Amino acid sequence: MHILVAEDDTDIANLILHYLQKAGWTTHAVVAGDEALAYARSHPVDLAVLDVMLPGLSGLEICRALRADPARASLPIIVLTARGEEPDRIMGLELGADDYMTKPFSPNELVARIKALMRRAQKPVPADDTLRFGPIEMDLVRHRVSDDGREVKLTAKEFLLLQYLLQHPGRVLSRDLLLGDVWGYRYTGGTRTVDVHVRRLREKLPVLTEVLVTVKQFGYKLAADGQA
Repeated sequence: MHILVAEDDTDIANLILHYLQKAGWTTHAVVAGDEALAYARSHPVDLAVLDVMLPGLSGLEICRALRADPARASLPIIVLTARGEEPDRIMGLELGADDYMTKPFSPNELVARIKALMRRAQKPVPADDTLRFGPIEMDLVRHRVSDDGREVKLTAKEFLLLQYLLQHPGRVLSRDLLLGDVWGYRYTGGTRTVDVHVRRLREKLPVLTEVLVTVKQFGYKLAADGQA
């Protein structure tokens, strides 16, 4: 696996690279946002770790640009920042980040989160490799989603969340359950993470607006019969 690391603090960058390489991954480090975006667009990258405060383009601007690029819209992205307030975390998630870590952080935890993110993205495909719900069709082999024949670009986490919802229709799913089963660990960013991803799914797949029901103070339920 090849990981792009965009971090302008040399000490932090070297620490990250040491642990990622120790985990067996190849890496490429850049110190500026425009370099990171150019590299991601011109090289095969499996995952990106982006600091928010970079010279030139910020990590969030890179994230927005990659999500708008059809060829890289599903690239797993982890954002690093010195600002850990909820509005800042939510902004990163709103722009398409799959995960969010606040400095200072444990490099071992970063490795664990990368493994969890990639494990979920590469989990074995069920025998039935196509899921359908109304006009929605998910091709689990090709990682493609369509709505009434129109292809819809989802991030890695949006894809996994939708897959989980379609595999559990009619079941009330708590936010904690979704964090554990979809994110693969107990996420410290709070359950707003789930809410942001659900809202993005509803925006990208309008058919879900009525049938993906919010269960107040608990979680969500995808109506089994397609009726709210």
